[in-house]
Amino acid sequence: MATFVFKAMDLAGVQAKGEVEADSKQAVAEQLKERGLVVVDIAQKYRSKQLTLGFMQRVNAKDLAVASRQLATMVTSGMSILRALHVLEAQTQSKLLRETIGLVCKDVEAGLLLSDALARHPKVFGQLYVAMVRAGEAGGVLEECLLRVADQLEKDAALKRQVRAAMIYPSVIISFACIVLLALVAFLIPVFEGVFKTFPGKMPALTQFMINFSHLVTKQWYLLIFAVVGTVVGFIYVKRSAWGKPRWDSLKLRFPMKIGDVVQKVAIARWSRTLASLTAAGVPILQAIEITGKTAGNAVLERSMDDVIASVKGGGTISNPLRNASAFPAMVAQMVGVGEETGALDTMLAKVADFYDSEVEAAVKALTSIMEPVMIIVVGGIVGVIVISMYMPLFSIYNAIK
Repeated sequence: MATFVFKAMDLAGVQAKGEVEADSKQAVAEQLKERGLVVVDIAQKYRSKQLTLGFMQRVNAKDLAVASRQLATMVTSGMSILRALHVLEAQTQSKLLRETIGLVCKDVEAGLLLSDALARHPKVFGQLYVAMVRAGEAGGVLEECLLRVADQLEKDAALKRQVRAAMIYPSVIISFACIVLLALVAFLIPVFEGVFKTFPGKMPALTQFMINFSHLVTKQWYLLIFAVVGTVVGFIYVKRSAWGKPRWDSLKLRFPMKIGDVVQKVAIARWSRTLASLTAAGVPILQAIEITGKTAGNAVLERSMDDVIASVKGGGTISNPLRNASAFPAMVAQMVGVGEETGALDTMLAKVADFYDSEVEAAVKALTSIMEPVMIIVVGGIVGVIVISMYMPLFSIYNAIK
């Protein structure tokens, strides 16, 4: 089978384009007619020989949110799911998402429910997405659930952008400090070393350490690279392991300089909004709590959900276990308790999420203001230690002469 590129229009005059695998142009034309499209142009695509790193491909949250809104609009207009998916496949710009939607189309054509077809692609459609679609299918409100999940994706993406933007300044300063350190060690210390060789006596410990470090950077740099790469790889492996992830997530909540505060508020904002979306969509409460724990992004919150699930199974409330969970502030438990009492749990959770969204913004600004002087002190400290280590032999000689 060959790959063909097509251009077409639907009955409303909306242009559509995309790629289709078929045996011939005639087969492509027949497929497009079955979708209700008018063929404008069909051409065979010639693949270039290029390396594709599949493990690096990701679907942008924005693209997935836009696709969800488009699908909701088409479903609301009365279009069948299958035809809506075909139109969505033709209009989607993301290559990975377009290919995935094509596979979903084939599964739906084979008789699978949309939620079951989406569940076959967990790297693109997460547990939250599949659960929302399944709840929409069961309740006959698929379009509403698609809009809710689109809102969730957009707000999660906005939260991540906010945190990443705050990390740009410290990252730049730390990178600059490392460059300055390496430049001083590689070019300045060797100049002083030549002078120090003429000095009698033993070098001060700090000076000798900086000279040895200079030799490592200039003559055995490959060992330094190996150590850095090994440390990074080892850290990532431990952080992702079943043993290391809970400990790392717990440590992040205790980071100083407001960092732990930001991590906690981001996790609670995501947890609240996800649980609000799932409960509002009609997802069974136990399943909603389980999914929320897994998508909160922190193992400490996920472990807390085990107690919540046990409480709900035993006929208890969600709020009682939250009061005993160290990761949740008292206000969250109180708001959840009010929501359970009034029957407006999703509304209260949405208010909690909105509150912590604003709290994250304020905490990020506070973190940035704290990091600025800290970074200046760090850079100054690095330069100061190197300068002092180079002048210590001179001070030693001066003291000996006196």
